[in-house]
Amino acid sequence: MYDVARIRQDFPILSQPHPSGKPLVFLDSAASSQKPSVVIDAMTNYYRTQHANVHRGIYALSEAATHAYEAARDKVKSFINAEQREEIIFTSNTTGSINLIVQTWGRQNLENGNVVVLTAMEHHANIVPWQILAAEKGFQIKYIPVTSDYLLDLEVFERILSEGNVKAVSVGHVSNVLGTINPVEHIIERAHAFGAIAIVDGAQSVPHLPVDVQALDVDFYAFSGHKMCGPTGIGILYGKRHLLEAMPPWQGGGDMIARVTLEGATWNDLPYKFEAGTPAIAEAIGLGAAVDYLQGIGMEAIHQHEAELGVYARERLAEVEGVQCYNPAPPYASGVATFTLEGVHPHDLAQILDYEGVAVRAGHHCAMPLHREVLCIHASVRASFYLYSTREEVDTLIACLQVARQRFL
Repeated sequence: MYDVARIRQDFPILSQPHPSGKPLVFLDSAASSQKPSVVIDAMTNYYRTQHANVHRGIYALSEAATHAYEAARDKVKSFINAEQREEIIFTSNTTGSINLIVQTWGRQNLENGNVVVLTAMEHHANIVPWQILAAEKGFQIKYIPVTSDYLLDLEVFERILSEGNVKAVSVGHVSNVLGTINPVEHIIERAHAFGAIAIVDGAQSVPHLPVDVQALDVDFYAFSGHKMCGPTGIGILYGKRHLLEAMPPWQGGGDMIARVTLEGATWNDLPYKFEAGTPAIAEAIGLGAAVDYLQGIGMEAIHQHEAELGVYARERLAEVEGVQCYNPAPPYASGVATFTLEGVHPHDLAQILDYEGVAVRAGHHCAMPLHREVLCIHASVRASFYLYSTREEVDTLIACLQVARQRFL
């Protein structure tokens, strides 16, 4: 049985009151999750007892730090079922991982006449880097549109593929706004059928549901530590080894080289070719502790808890007059409820909710094209749930929305 009350005890911040003195209701986990004590303790222990730079010191502290840092890589490998540990590259976040792909694989392989396929529901991190390179290289970006029921239009996707010259398809596994769980297995298979590589932004999927990169047969998969109970400042890029081997490094410096002369340099082996400079050691160790924590609970159990909570939240939101929700129906829905309240600006609504101790996100959520060109709104309110969220918190959200509606209308 899923014991959310016990799980909440693992997160110190959830037991402290909101600055208003009211209980804290944290419903913004899609932006960044809270951290369990085991993650905080792992990082603190590293700084207290193990801190040294990794890979370079032939002394006990450095060797201990290196072991802990590389153990985290092994944990991530197992967590997403990568074939080899060398396929796990530590980056700064999902944005850093996607930029690495664009500036290495993309710069090396894309040219005028090529096509990159994205979707209209992408986060800016999976749009803007491609736009920057397209302006330089001259390739074209085409977008899979979003249907009226908040799903990807796969018929249009098939038509884009059949038009030819598609070199890469890059999609979000789960929309950070709509909560749509996209059929990435099908998208990857169709991309490969037309000779394109497949890239998946997993920032909103890896923290919430089981992910097996080998089963997906995905070429690149990017995600962040801070959304999965880990610290900020650490991200992951999974890539198939043959692709990573062929790509040039993105940044130069220490640890990414095998040899340097005044005339040039040769590159280190994977994964270090892409990890220039002193890495985020404590953050990687914290991420490893987060992986252990999530696996201890079980990703399938977490996904089921969130999906049920999302259904409950959207049902309750339907009771509030003037609320418009922007989420698909199950089984494509995740633990996200995105909505507007007629007559109330999302920013004003979020501020009123905050007075009541309820933390939600308001704005375009780094998905401006989705809001303005698909949903035809400038902003929305997003309540996002995680393994520690409860039905009682949903009830508090609804009660506060009723109060907000009375104030404004």
